[in-house]
Amino acid sequence: MAILIDGKKTSAEIKSEIAARVAEIKQEGGKIPHLAAVLVGNDGASQTYVGAKVKACHEIGFESTLVRLEETVSEEELLKVVEDINENPDIDGLIVQLPLPKHISVEKVTDKIKPEKDVDGFTPANVGRMALNWPAYVAATPYGIVELLKRYNIETSGKHCVVIGRSHIVGSPMSILMARNGYPGNATVTLTHSRTQNLKEIAQTADILIVALGKPHFVTEDMVKEGAVVIDVGIHRIEDASKKSGFRLVGDVQFEEVSAKASAITPVPGGVGPMTIASLLYNTLLAAEKKVYN
Repeated sequence: MAILIDGKKTSAEIKSEIAARVAEIKQEGGKIPHLAAVLVGNDGASQTYVGAKVKACHEIGFESTLVRLEETVSEEELLKVVEDINENPDIDGLIVQLPLPKHISVEKVTDKIKPEKDVDGFTPANVGRMALNWPAYVAATPYGIVELLKRYNIETSGKHCVVIGRSHIVGSPMSILMARNGYPGNATVTLTHSRTQNLKEIAQTADILIVALGKPHFVTEDMVKEGAVVIDVGIHRIEDASKKSGFRLVGDVQFEEVSAKASAITPVPGGVGPMTIASLLYNTLLAAEKKVYN
């Protein structure tokens, strides 16, 4: 049976470490980290995500500001809100919760965020700095995965890492991080996606398989090499009559089959998911202490 890579436990450890640093900052009379979140509209999932981020801030002693805007807000008005937060010296980190309404350009909004406050790690400046292995805010989910590999002492140097999925939020940055000179890193990386030919055969060669395709139960046992490390980024709600709620959460990987073959695997839920908020909080601490841009 595979080692379970417990993101919930690791996330709690990271939050505890950040909280200890915040307590030190308070004792030293320093500036308390302050995260601002902008939420547009009433999307249920977005409200849940933002609520969890604000709650996590309070738990570890951060200050937080939540700016709520109507679904009908104009692009110009949203850009003005971002600009105001950019210029507010008390706010260290800024996130604009995605998705945004169709009439607003995600690219324009992302590009408007000051790189120094971009704790989501989505601006061109931070993506470029990450690719160059310069100090940068790394996108929260990839950073969380890297931290899990590190804390579970998973060897990456010289290993073949196959990433399935090429999104700007997970797959693409993950492929860069795993190839960078350092630990975790120094892997030989193959970035695959929905149009990759012979995807099954390529996946079978992976020592480390990172799956972020967005399709429930896409990776099956016959796609995984014996002893591989499997990181499942997907999360989906599927119907399950045996559950009181009528549904259950699953990942991109067929967990029951694959866990019997893998040497280590992340569960869904409780794997990569909790690490995303922990990484965001860590980036905000870096921003407050001017550890990336100084």
